[in-house]
Amino acid sequence: MNNKTYSLLWNARQLSTLVPRSRFLRIYPLRFCRPEVVHSKWNSRNCLLNGFGEGLQPSVRYLFQGVLKPVDGCTQTKGLSCAAVFKLDRVLCPRRLSSDSEHFLASDGASDHDLMKINSHHASSEDVLTKKMRPTPVNHKKLVQECNSLSDVLDTFSKAPTFPSSSYFLAMWTIAKRISEDKRRFEIQLMFSHSAFSQLCEQMIRETQIMHYDHLLFSLNAIMKLGVPQNTLMVQTLLRVAQERINECDERCLSILSTVLETLEPCMNVNALRAGLRILVDQQVWKIEQIFTLQTVMKCIGKDTPPALKKKLEMKALKELDKFSVLNSQHMFEVLAAMDHRSVVLLNECSKMVIDNIHGCPYKVLISILQSCRDLRYQNEDLFKSIADYVATTFEIWTVKQVTFFLMLFENLGFRPPGLMDKLMKKVVEDPDSLNIKNIVSILYVYSSLNHAHKDQNREFLEAMASAVTVHLHHISSENLLSIVYSFCLMNYFPLTLVNQLIKKNIINELLTSGDTEKNIHKLHVLNSCLKLDGSAYSKPVQIPLPQLPLPPSHPNDKVAEVLSHLLEGEGRFSRNVQLPHNYHIDFEIRMDNNRTKVFSFSDVDATSGTNMQRVAVLCVPKSVYCLNSNHPRGLLALKIRHLNAMGFHVILINTWELRKLRMEDAVAFVKTKIYPGEALPTTDATV
Repeated sequence: MNNKTYSLLWNARQLSTLVPRSRFLRIYPLRFCRPEVVHSKWNSRNCLLNGFGEGLQPSVRYLFQGVLKPVDGCTQTKGLSCAAVFKLDRVLCPRRLSSDSEHFLASDGASDHDLMKINSHHASSEDVLTKKMRPTPVNHKKLVQECNSLSDVLDTFSKAPTFPSSSYFLAMWTIAKRISEDKRRFEIQLMFSHSAFSQLCEQMIRETQIMHYDHLLFSLNAIMKLGVPQNTLMVQTLLRVAQERINECDERCLSILSTVLETLEPCMNVNALRAGLRILVDQQVWKIEQIFTLQTVMKCIGKDTPPALKKKLEMKALKELDKFSVLNSQHMFEVLAAMDHRSVVLLNECSKMVIDNIHGCPYKVLISILQSCRDLRYQNEDLFKSIADYVATTFEIWTVKQVTFFLMLFENLGFRPPGLMDKLMKKVVEDPDSLNIKNIVSILYVYSSLNHAHKDQNREFLEAMASAVTVHLHHISSENLLSIVYSFCLMNYFPLTLVNQLIKKNIINELLTSGDTEKNIHKLHVLNSCLKLDGSAYSKPVQIPLPQLPLPPSHPNDKVAEVLSHLLEGEGRFSRNVQLPHNYHIDFEIRMDNNRTKVFSFSDVDATSGTNMQRVAVLCVPKSVYCLNSNHPRGLLALKIRHLNAMGFHVILINTWELRKLRMEDAVAFVKTKIYPGEALPTTDATV
């Protein structure tokens, strides 16, 4: 037997197990329509074999029933187990036919002479048969043009089911995207109840092995966007096949697969697919050409990706920096935050492009950049200043809610934008009634935390805010009222109406027994201290019974102690870790004369008990108590300085991060300029 005849007969035998034996192989696509004559030039990507159901074992048949029922052991919550994995006892999709037999298939007993006659007859009638019988693959773009709803697409499918089923799902998702949210929900409900939907899902399951890989991924994305539960057989089958065929993934498929994985909840199939994606990315990262694909992959692989792969992706991004567009630079902040990888070099380069093209940047993009900087602990004063100046320059186009959100993010980053905050103060003074409770709480929190005060409008601003709160006083929650009064206390302002409402017994009991009680107790202690130490603020003596706060942790500050010992000639001239009333703690206390030229020893009782004595509080402060790259103290530090002054202390701030860099001789000289007034330097750039 020659090779050509052997090849034809081998292919015929492979298919004979799946289809009924006959002189000619009949192809019935999905058993939904029956062709009149034999199908010519059969392509496994464009149709499925007749008798598919007959070739399945009973256990496999069951899997194609109820395709929308949950799979055993797979729910749609985190920590899912794998969907049921099925095996086929025979090959469902036979390998592609050899080139010698691509024109026709014959039965086992065909002779060479018969084959020659068959081929001759087939060639002469090929055009007629092809035009009459070859099913034209459906195009989702054409479906979108012809259909106005999801049900229309399913009606079209039920009349003449055509390969590929992915086109129907893509068409439905395209239509769903262009309608309103309420109408979309209604259309999706109709889609699930449509009689042809289960039939379409069954066809999708059958086609998974022969569908193009990118069509498979597009289908999975559309199916998830249409709200099909993840724990159904169809979705889990698509995930399983996507795992098995992941080696077919090219750069385009990498982008689609990464997009799909972002929408899926963790389960065993999803985790396996994500692991496979990481291996594939590790192998192909240097072959990726499109920046968008690179960023999509980086965003998808997740925070638990091995550091080596994160570093490799960072190096690839740095290598392609010259290809970055403005949108790529803006998007890179969110990408790195999703990957939890703080690449300062990459962030600095992207920041430069964002600063140069800040005008016209959308609100959502600016917010995303600031949120990513917060998550990555990336502080770039030039970038923050550029965004703040742009918002202040275009202040009229933003709502109060949007400006407040900007300021909340700036506060999280420790950055104080005076120009923007002054503009919002002016807006509030002009129209305080436009504020709701949420705006009021947020604005007061930001201004008190950043310790911002305007030279001329500060009093008017505080009065306008108090007036706006009073309007909502009977509808405000106890916790919001406490937050508002607490913020006013930090700014040394005490509106009597609000304070009297807060200190009522029933409200105090509610705050001590519900919500975040630890935080509430801390705020009430601050209020108690303010009402006692800021004497002119409140005329009534108030005693709020509160549980005692735990003592704050003490820090060694050994280097400062050593510096003071060298400077003051002995440890007997200063005291360490001094605990004061109202839960205040100071690192070191020094006792000097009123002119602060002489230091007294703590053993000298007569000198320390006399009137000619000044108590000096030395506070060792970290960088976080100041606004970003400045000496402007934040709210709690400003409050502590004010209250220590009220208790008779002169306060000196020692910046620990500056002292740590100095040698002992330089450190002694540095602290000396802080203690003695003739050589003292200003410690803040604003009046506390």
